[in-house]
Amino acid sequence: MGRRHETAEVKRMLSASRLVTLTGVGGVGKTRLALRVAEDARRAFPDGVWLVELAALADPGLLAQSVSEALELRDHSSRPAVEALVDHLRDKQALILLDNCEQLVEACALLTGRLLREAPLLRVLVTSRQALGTAGEQTLPVPALALPDAEGPRLSVASLAQCDAVRLFVERAGAILPGFAVTEANRDAVEGVCRQLDGIPLGIELAAVRLRALSVQQLLDRLDDRFRLLTTGSRAVLPRHQTLRSLVDWSYDLCTGKEQLMWARISVFAGSLDLEAAEAVCGGDGIDRDEVLDLVAGLVDKSVLIREDHPKAVRYRMLDTLRHYGRERLAAAGEEAVRLRRHRDYYQRLAATARAELFGPSQVPWFTRLQQEHANLRTALEYSFAEPGQAAAGLGIATDLLYHWITSYYLTEGRGWLDRGLVLCPEPTEARARALWTDGWLAIIQSDIDAATAMLAECRELGARLRQEAILGYVALYSGMIAMCRGDTESAIGLYEEAVARHRATHDPVGLALALIRLSLAHSFLGDSPRAIAVGEESLAVCDAHEEGWHRAYATMALGVEVWRQGDYERATALERESLNFNRSLDDPLGVGVNLEVMAWISASQSQYQRAARLLGALRNIWHHIGAPLSGYGHLVRYHESCEADTRRSLGKQAFQAAVKEGARLSYDEALTYALQDHLPTRAPAGEGEQPSPLTPRETEIARLVARGLSNKEIAAALVIAQRTAEGHIERILSKLGFNSRAQVAVWVAGQNRSEQGVEAE
Repeated sequence: MGRRHETAEVKRMLSASRLVTLTGVGGVGKTRLALRVAEDARRAFPDGVWLVELAALADPGLLAQSVSEALELRDHSSRPAVEALVDHLRDKQALILLDNCEQLVEACALLTGRLLREAPLLRVLVTSRQALGTAGEQTLPVPALALPDAEGPRLSVASLAQCDAVRLFVERAGAILPGFAVTEANRDAVEGVCRQLDGIPLGIELAAVRLRALSVQQLLDRLDDRFRLLTTGSRAVLPRHQTLRSLVDWSYDLCTGKEQLMWARISVFAGSLDLEAAEAVCGGDGIDRDEVLDLVAGLVDKSVLIREDHPKAVRYRMLDTLRHYGRERLAAAGEEAVRLRRHRDYYQRLAATARAELFGPSQVPWFTRLQQEHANLRTALEYSFAEPGQAAAGLGIATDLLYHWITSYYLTEGRGWLDRGLVLCPEPTEARARALWTDGWLAIIQSDIDAATAMLAECRELGARLRQEAILGYVALYSGMIAMCRGDTESAIGLYEEAVARHRATHDPVGLALALIRLSLAHSFLGDSPRAIAVGEESLAVCDAHEEGWHRAYATMALGVEVWRQGDYERATALERESLNFNRSLDDPLGVGVNLEVMAWISASQSQYQRAARLLGALRNIWHHIGAPLSGYGHLVRYHESCEADTRRSLGKQAFQAAVKEGARLSYDEALTYALQDHLPTRAPAGEGEQPSPLTPRETEIARLVARGLSNKEIAAALVIAQRTAEGHIERILSKLGFNSRAQVAVWVAGQNRSEQGVEAE
């Protein structure tokens, strides 16, 4: 079903290379794809297209003979079969399809190497769970079948039925229950079955057979025990293709004993993992640390692990079906509890180290790494809160991840973990106090002021009881933010000054920098320019002393606000652009949004109303994506409102709306480029006609998943495609849009959505 893109890609590869290998997990459809390509290419090979089925062959010594038999070659001489085969193919323009080579990889590599050397017109198409590894070989990982966006808008029944995985299920179900179709009544169950089975064709086909006795909903309800349930297949296929378990057993049996053990242990990871994590969690008790690399490489070769390339390091992931299988093996070996605990302990240390190294030169790499590890961090938190006696560890992890929650797209999730941990850990400890002010800051960002006030009140009592200056310093800092939100700037200044004093006393540069930034903004808000500038410059000095970038960008933004108020528009613009450049590199949409706000105000103050309106239009996309305008900086809303009113009045309603719409049509990167360089991209004219999206429908689908904060692994799982395929799509999306980050894609999607809906009349 489907596979148009993959079919075209295999044909292209065959035209460029004489040896193409389709790799992938068992049951993913490698053979079906190869047969389709071979059939389509038949006219290009006058001497025939020949299928050689090797799944049942175990003896490599019989490989050449088996190929000869498939080619209907009858040689009655006493010479070796390979010699007769070479002579037969020497001048033939033919295509040989070697199907299921994984148990004969070395023998197939040797044979194809010789055949291709001595038969210059021959081409070979291979299916295998691992590449042959010969010179000139091109490989294509075959992804699972596509599914609809798990987080996207709900598709119509007709659209859902066109998704590749669903189409296959309906086709196979129709053979069991004539007239079967996707309906409003069964659509969720049908989609759930296909998604649970990773879109693997074999799994879907085996599931459809069960409709002889079960409804689709009953089938879905039983898929947690998928290996026992899916045991009925066609007697016309090999036994290992008659059940999902026997298929995965086949992959398992191809692994060495230590590879099997590594497979089971890696199953405790969620999403992807890197080599360091594999060594820490999977080593020991039969696997030496220095063996891990070779074992991981072996699992990649056998398509058990899928390799992901990242700028700093390679990561690996496993399909959910293989992970379920590995967990069963791990449990059967009595190791599940041990490895889950080691997994939690590893990510607990990772979170603590990230928090300790936050304020310094390694800050940005840590932000990036935590985003990559989000699924594993979530698993560590789930383990901690589910395992008796481990909730305190979970609360500590959630607290240490404060800046991960703020700088990524998981702020609501972070509050959820902290809330849960605070319920489970009521003891009046320092850890609880830290969690309270951490949760309180997240609540302030979300404008949940009442909840933040209650948490900080308890935290203040704990800090006083424990005599912890650091705790009281953060309580004062965040209480000052609440006072600013409530319009009590004088009280806020007093609280910020208390926070500064306490953080100086405890030698905490993080709290000190934050308090100075907020104090600068508060003095500016009251019109005390000398104090605002002095405090802001002190904050910069604290950051510079530690080679810190993120807090420095906010300090620079705060200085820009005051310099703008003083009327020095040129210097204010330079400060905001400096801050914006860093926030752009970090993919911090909140920081970017505040920068663009200030730059819009500066433009309006300079009577550059067209530019101000365009920036306001771009900001609508950014604030829509974040979910709250000027999140955490609510006292600055009056500047936004004044800017918008002045700009609308100066341009007139119609011209204002046109300029805002023009800004809203800008992609994320285009909007930032416009803010930094003061010129519009040529591909975003201000006319009434909308620019067509440069993305294909599939790329648009993936872009929407990126916009929802899904990792490469999560995108691949949601669409049931190979990780490499998802990465390839994302690379093309970034290239087409001229972006270099996922956050830019997210805001571009928000802009596309708003552009489609139109800008509301003012």
